[in-house]
Amino acid sequence: MEEATMPAFEELLALTAGAVEDMLRRLLDERFREGEILRPAHLLAAMRHGVLNGGKRLRPFLLLESAALFEAPGAAAMRVAAALECVHCYSLIHDDLPAMDDDDLRRGQPTVHRAFDEATAILAGDALLTYAFDIIADGETELPAPVRSELVLRLARAAGLGGMVGGQALDLRAEKEPPDEAGIVQLQAMKTGALIRFACEAGAIVGGASAPDRERLSSFGAAIGLAFQLADDLLDLTATPETVGKATGKDRAAGKATLAALHGEAWARRQLKGLVSQAEELLEPYGEKAAVLRQAARFVAERTR
Repeated sequence: MEEATMPAFEELLALTAGAVEDMLRRLLDERFREGEILRPAHLLAAMRHGVLNGGKRLRPFLLLESAALFEAPGAAAMRVAAALECVHCYSLIHDDLPAMDDDDLRRGQPTVHRAFDEATAILAGDALLTYAFDIIADGETELPAPVRSELVLRLARAAGLGGMVGGQALDLRAEKEPPDEAGIVQLQAMKTGALIRFACEAGAIVGGASAPDRERLSSFGAAIGLAFQLADDLLDLTATPETVGKATGKDRAAGKATLAALHGEAWARRQLKGLVSQAEELLEPYGEKAAVLRQAARFVAERTR
């Protein structure tokens, strides 16, 4: 069986994004769940604004495709994927705040603090982060309790002090104290790579994969996580705000060091090619079953928005 062409892959990505968004819409409805007292309308509207605004849904896509590699139950995988997207969207809401990256646009729309206000944006992010763990721990995510517990732990580690949040802290500090190349790689592996690595390993966990398979999928996620950030840095250098739906050139203006700025566009594109090759090699044991994940690696490296 031949692998899908890039347009066919993008259609599959869009189809999956639609399914993930449907799940998120159901999870973020007005009905309060057992143990909740009320879902304040204004806060819920801000959460929905920060989540139901399009986007590629790449992290949930990677989780779902990794889970499918091990024939995981689709309904459970979809709920875990939605939880992961809640964490990702919370991070975007907070990253856009004036105290952080200070952005007015996200996916071509006003950021949450612009559409509402700063305090509401902070609370919307807080609520989404908390809700992610609620979704996974809930018995409606039909996985054995030990599996749900491990997913909660892995997501907490990927999202928190030693993962995404820690990477964001290092990134902010880098504006005043530029890191060396090793420091840049480390902060990017945390800020961007940690959730992508979790997505791929979590799919394997949902599918009951062996420890070696989980490690292989985690390594695959680490490779494409670095590729994602490198491609993002290239877009910041070369793309227009109209193309990507957010401000560009901000890293350079803020004095942030990136690998693309440090070594130049040609070097970055060579590195991307190498990372794709590394990711494809990690998937070799799975043969044609991993065709979509191979396409995902290429898409991450070659995207233009």
